[in-house]
Amino acid sequence: MQSIEEIYKENFNIVFKYLFCLTHDLNISEELAQETFYKAFKNIDKFKGESKLSTWLCQIAKNLWYNELKKKKYKNVSFEENLDLVEVSDGPEEQTISNDNKIRLYSRLQKLDEQTREVIYLRITGELNFKEIGAILNKTENWARVTYYRGKQKLKEVDENE
Repeated sequence: MQSIEEIYKENFNIVFKYLFCLTHDLNISEELAQETFYKAFKNIDKFKGESKLSTWLCQIAKNLWYNELKKKKYKNVSFEENLDLVEVSDGPEEQTISNDNKIRLYSRLQKLDEQTREVIYLRITGELNFKEIGAILNKTENWARVTYYRGKQKLKEVDENE
């Protein structure tokens, strides 16, 4: 088995990027990533090896994020609420149009199944490549590519039907 330091170095960026996709906050993501590794190393004997280590770590990270949401009594942190993270240098009219388009996009994303939505979020907001997305979700790189492509097709269909 790898040393704790090797595990940390190899997986920190994956866990951090995944958390950032969920939280949209650098500080919270870093804090939860640290907590993820603390909890993982404390419970390493529970890792059965049925999935990749990075997948197990991301599952711990996701659970920690959900616990954080419950503690702070957030109801649903949605991407619509975090759109203010995107800086727009245009005038107020262009900014309003841009925000309306983003809201429509994220609203359409909510109509997709959870796995497809997660792949698209990780790809767009997390800027992860398909190999990283596959590793996080314990799937293949090809599966991530196909899911992303099909998700984009479904979004176009939803857009045409509205």
